[in-house]
Amino acid sequence: MGMTDNLLSATQWMITALLFLVVLGLAIRQVDWPGFRKDNSLQHSFFGAAVVLGFVWQMRAGISPGLSIHIFGMTVVTLMLGWGLAVLAGLLALIITVITGREPLIMFAANGLVAVMVPALVSHGIMLWERRMNFRNFFAYIFFCGFFGAGIAVASAGLVMCLMLWTAGVYEFRELVHEYIRYLPLFALPEGFVNGAIVTGLMVFHPDRLTTLEQRRYR
Repeated sequence: MGMTDNLLSATQWMITALLFLVVLGLAIRQVDWPGFRKDNSLQHSFFGAAVVLGFVWQMRAGISPGLSIHIFGMTVVTLMLGWGLAVLAGLLALIITVITGREPLIMFAANGLVAVMVPALVSHGIMLWERRMNFRNFFAYIFFCGFFGAGIAVASAGLVMCLMLWTAGVYEFRELVHEYIRYLPLFALPEGFVNGAIVTGLMVFHPDRLTTLEQRRYR
C-alpha cells in the first residue's frame, strides 16, 4: 500500500481498476455464501480479521512515496477464510484505512490489488501446492503455508508495487533496487514470522478456524 493519487498514469489507473474488478468478481463467486451465512464462527473470523487488519495497517514506515513498509497479514487470513473471503476481509480493512485518511480513495483499486489480492492469491497458490505434494506432517502446513508462504506473498506484493511504479516512470529501476527491492528479504522475514506464529497458534488451539487445513491428512 501507500499509492497516492499522483503516482500512476490514467492508463495504469484504468488497467489496475479493471484487474481489481476481475479479481473481485472471482473472489465473490468463489465464496460459499449459503455456508457463510450459516456459520457464525466463520462470520466472526471474517469481521474480526477485517478489523484487526484495518488497525494493523495504520502502522507503517517509509520515506519515498509508494514504498511503504508494514505487516500485511494476508497469508494467515487466507488460510483462515479461503482466498475469496480473505480478499473481501482485506478490502474491508482497506476501507478503514481510507476512512482514517491513511489511503486515498481514488487509489483504492491499486492498493487493494497490491496489498490484498496479490498476497491472498500467492498464499492460496502455495497452499494448493502443499496439498498437491500431499505432505503427511502438519509441520509442512505451518512452514510452507504459514512462514514461507507469508514471506513469498509479501515479496510478490512488493515486486508488483515496484513494477507499477517503474512502468509509471516514478522511479528508475536502479532506484527501486537501491531503496526497496534489495530489502525485500528483510521485509519477508518478520512477515513470515508473524503469520507463521499465528498459524501455529491456531493450529494448536483452534484448528477449526483454519478452513484450508485438511486435518485428516496429518493424522
